[in-house]
Amino acid sequence: MSHSDNAFDAREPLATVEPVEPIDPSRRRFMRSGALFVAFSLVPGVDVFAQQVIADEGKAITISRKTQALAGSLKTNPLLDAWIKIAPDGHVTVFTGKVELGTGVRTALLQVAAEELNMTPSLITFLTADTGASPDEGLTAGSHTIADSGSALLNAAAQVRGLLMDAAAKHFGIPGNTLSAQDGVIRAPDGRTINYGAAVSLVDLHRNAEPVSPLKDPNTFRVIGTSLPRVDIPGKITGGASYVQDMQLPGMLHARVVMPPVYDAKLLGFDEAAIGKMPGVVKIVRDGNVLAVVASGEWQAVAAQRALSASCRWTPGRPLPDPAAVHRDLKRIATRDIPIASQHTAAAPAVKTLHATFLKDYLLHGSIGPSCAVAQLEDGKLTVWTHSQGVYPLRDALAEMLSMQKDDVRCIHTEGSGCYGHNGADDVAAHAALIAHAMPGHPVRVQWTREQEHTWDHFTPAMVTEVRASLDAQGHIIDWQYALWSSSHNERIVNAGRLLPARMLEKPFVPAPSEPMVQPEGGGDRNAIPLYALPNIEVMNHFSPTMPLQTSAMRSLGAHTNIFAIESFMDELAHAAGVDPVEFRLRHMVDPRARDVIQLAAQHFGWPRPPRARNRGVGFGFARYKNLMAYVAIAVEISVEPETGQITLEHAEVAVDSGQIVNPDGIRNQIEGGVIQSASWTLHESLRFDTQRIRSFDWSSYPILRFSSVPKSLNVHLIDRPGAPFLGAAEASMGPTAGALGNALFDATGQRMREMPLAGDKLRRLIEV
Repeated sequence: MSHSDNAFDAREPLATVEPVEPIDPSRRRFMRSGALFVAFSLVPGVDVFAQQVIADEGKAITISRKTQALAGSLKTNPLLDAWIKIAPDGHVTVFTGKVELGTGVRTALLQVAAEELNMTPSLITFLTADTGASPDEGLTAGSHTIADSGSALLNAAAQVRGLLMDAAAKHFGIPGNTLSAQDGVIRAPDGRTINYGAAVSLVDLHRNAEPVSPLKDPNTFRVIGTSLPRVDIPGKITGGASYVQDMQLPGMLHARVVMPPVYDAKLLGFDEAAIGKMPGVVKIVRDGNVLAVVASGEWQAVAAQRALSASCRWTPGRPLPDPAAVHRDLKRIATRDIPIASQHTAAAPAVKTLHATFLKDYLLHGSIGPSCAVAQLEDGKLTVWTHSQGVYPLRDALAEMLSMQKDDVRCIHTEGSGCYGHNGADDVAAHAALIAHAMPGHPVRVQWTREQEHTWDHFTPAMVTEVRASLDAQGHIIDWQYALWSSSHNERIVNAGRLLPARMLEKPFVPAPSEPMVQPEGGGDRNAIPLYALPNIEVMNHFSPTMPLQTSAMRSLGAHTNIFAIESFMDELAHAAGVDPVEFRLRHMVDPRARDVIQLAAQHFGWPRPPRARNRGVGFGFARYKNLMAYVAIAVEISVEPETGQITLEHAEVAVDSGQIVNPDGIRNQIEGGVIQSASWTLHESLRFDTQRIRSFDWSSYPILRFSSVPKSLNVHLIDRPGAPFLGAAEASMGPTAGALGNALFDATGQRMREMPLAGDKLRRLIEV
């Protein structure tokens, strides 16, 4: 794999964003600084049926007029000392409510704070989400971390530095603009100095942030914009203790849980006496259908869990749906029709109309490391070490489940081996909390098995999308009608009932009802509104509040499927119009930043490519993630093996505009990883199940992209916009990659496949015909 080291510095004026309703000047500043609580017109003239964005995928936040103009997460956590604390000796500690999930954001956020504090990053202690220390930023999800927490830290650090400089100026009796600061020391022209620790004694940081910050000129940045080595990598590559799975506490016990074989199965009985006599077994914990064995050693817990599971007797539980009828049933269980976009203007007559249906199966998160947590109840206080994406929502749910006060429960984020969505992290934390609650004084480590991680995953929901569009005689789109059938794609924790173990207790908790996420963020309808300029458009979300399988959020939510459908259909329309696919996109694109990434990706790919060898094809895809985050355009080349139906992504060129770049290598990491993960979803992945149970219980029954299939050449080209708002990029490449792959497959074979996964027997049979 290779990547490009060049980043195009775009200093032209930013594209304007028109609000749905008039807003005052202070709120307009708030919008430009990356704020997320304003509804936007995503397509010129489109009526968007939403007036507020839910910033952290499900948690509605009330913002006062006093804080609505603050940047990023300062709106909900305005106190400066919630973000930055300075000790009397001058040591600086910076906090974020976001967590490291393998994306490198811990490093990037450290860079942001270090830049505005004028400090070398290594001199700062940087702490991530901890309900006993950090601000509450809800979930680390939806590519919001840099946009929300980064914007907050940028402004908080600048204001803290400004306050310290003002205090030092008064202390020295000289104008503040004559002072300089570096690495925690403020210097006067005459040589006098005062460190941050002494200066902070002259000012109170326990104050709300202001709407306007003394931000540095981006041209003077020395830390932001550089590829600072990731702070989380050394331990991982040397085998050091890096994950919650590696934790070892004095006197720690090991627990393994027994899960029901199917949904709603009830535990009738088990051989408690025999299991209790096994070596190392300390306790068997049962509450309703929650069953676990605790042992002094990990292997002893494994052996006991296997024996315990084998001795269990369960009721049949409820059957699963017929996998052959999944997409048909989605249309039957949808109960709400939610209009997403509607616009009607005069246009030329239609000369050609196309329509298509696109399908996506249920998918697994496929976390490489099964979920794990450690919990300890001591002196009435519960501490849980967890790789949850939201420690505060988890704390609240655990407190509810255990009938404890919130202040008596502390959740400390400890990195896991990645998840990119709502996997088993919260559920295993609930298991650990329940077991620790039954064994006060002992730290208890709970490790799920691979089979539990797969079969009790919060699967990403299946989807159906339908699109119909018309062209005029000049090859322009004059009408666009789009509909989708799916669920919210987000069953994150909002009450104890959203925790799997809490629903299995003798006195079970009831999950909060599923609600659709509003636009422009969206859930299943994320990115359902094309960014292209379309004179007539209708977009409808047919929402289902329930799904037959347990589902929730996975990286990009519905954007992966919606963009796959939109970009595939744009390609079909281009061919129907007899226009090059890239040129066709540019004809319908007015956003200058979108045009920049489309043209940059095409340029580096050498689009249009000359005729290719048989069974090789090229394709293009574009989207702006959620129509308010990073812009991504991608051109790919694939090869197809007709005998097996296998598809290999050979080469890709990606162009990205994520506003002000914090860490170029970090963005490339995320884009490259997103391309590879999306290729795995789009080409290979599909959950296997039948009416009896989930059948994808290991890697042989759930194939993912292997190292041998990683693209030989994958280049990422970045457009830097110094001073522009940060735009989240971690999930931005998922949809465009899917669309480009589908289009390349058509180019290679002449067959338009509209059901993912694209590779395998279905493709082989289609080619044979």
